[in-house]
Amino acid sequence: MLKVVETTIVALVLTATALATVMLTPAWSQGVPQTVGLVKVDPTTVATGYRSSKIVGSAVYNGAGESVGTVDDVIVSGDGKVPYVVLAVGGFLGMGQRLVVISSSYLGIRDGKIVIANASRDELKSLPEFKYAD
Repeated sequence: MLKVVETTIVALVLTATALATVMLTPAWSQGVPQTVGLVKVDPTTVATGYRSSKIVGSAVYNGAGESVGTVDDVIVSGDGKVPYVVLAVGGFLGMGQRLVVISSSYLGIRDGKIVIANASRDELKSLPEFKYAD
């Protein structure tokens, strides 16, 4: 009986040691260490910005104040560096529209409106058609 108790105690100690080793070993030790670079942001500045949920569906105007399309979507590129804006252009009352994509850097906000200063309807309609990937 003493032998069984000793064997059980040894097994428990070995199991506890193995579990402690696994739980105390940092996860990154099993692969490449990873770091996260954070940028401090002033929340009050961000709060005065424009949410994508409010931008999608908004009219887009050119420098002359003419409506040249509407925002269909906002897409962040695969590398996460450049946000793009998908515009619905052409057509009338939603019929016959086609999608084009532009860099968000071409858009601005003027008097609460989304503006693409140097683009006409025809220039936007001449851009290659954008199709969402499946």
